[in-house]
Amino acid sequence: MSMYGGKELANAFRTVRKNTIRVAEDIPEDKYDFVAAPEVRSVGRMLTHVAISTRIWEEIHKNGLTTLVDFDFFGMMDKFNAEEAKPRTKAEIVELLGTEGEQFAAWLETLTPEMLSEMVTVADGSGAKSRFEQLLGVKEHEMHHRAQLMLIERQLGIVPHLTRQFNDRIAKMRAGQTA
Repeated sequence: MSMYGGKELANAFRTVRKNTIRVAEDIPEDKYDFVAAPEVRSVGRMLTHVAISTRIWEEIHKNGLTTLVDFDFFGMMDKFNAEEAKPRTKAEIVELLGTEGEQFAAWLETLTPEMLSEMVTVADGSGAKSRFEQLLGVKEHEMHHRAQLMLIERQLGIVPHLTRQFNDRIAKMRAGQTA
């Protein structure tokens, strides 16, 4: 059985980030202040949140922490909130998504099976998860926010790029062409 390792994590993450960047590019800059509902981040802030959220996992796993019991999540959240609140243009946010994403993916590529199999105690001390499982959560987190952004695209009258691609494949299939 082959192991899903660092290189595979990096490639999967790059695919997810590429699609997030595409969503960021498709939403007009004048809609980056759009807030879909009370207590929801604006489009720009959500994209910034996604861009920088990899930093927490790099800090935990690059430093080889084996327990999150005493990790200062609230201090980290305060830093993230301050970073997210900085005014940025659409171009700056798209660039941040690209640079932060590639930095994280390049680091993922370096992870060995031994490191990925190390166990890290969760914050409440109730158990442990492998670094691999925790790092899969990074991709899941981004996909969660991208789903929110794709719904926001619909609210703004934009058909998401993945839907457009799917519809194009279906149209070609119906026309007797291969996808």
